[in-house]
Amino acid sequence: MKKITIIGRVGKDAEIRRLQDGTPILNFNVAVNDPFKKDAPPTWFGCSFFGTRGEKIAPYVTKGSQLAVVGDFGLREYEGKTYAEVRVSDVELLGGGKRDGGDEPAQQERQTFAQDLDSEIPF
Repeated sequence: MKKITIIGRVGKDAEIRRLQDGTPILNFNVAVNDPFKKDAPPTWFGCSFFGTRGEKIAPYVTKGSQLAVVGDFGLREYEGKTYAEVRVSDVELLGGGKRDGGDEPAQQERQTFAQDLDSEIPF
């Protein structure tokens, strides 16, 4: 088994497909930048997350969102090119991406909480 952990950004919104038996598969691509080579293009990983867990996180795996992905690493050849793939066992959502309704309510809630906290601190 070849385990890999990657942290990167999603290239486009995830897609759910189904096997013939109805098992859902969440497919998405993650771009990983090399921190030591600022001008180098990112390395792209095709990710497949099998089962209902993938189906549940699908709305959050959107273009630009940052993820940490853990899974089994593999290579696939297609039309003479080699592609890196990850069969995902775990995903951690790190933020970013697009959201319906924007981020304003969450930001307002944090500001209100901070103001309430400031008024309660005696020093």
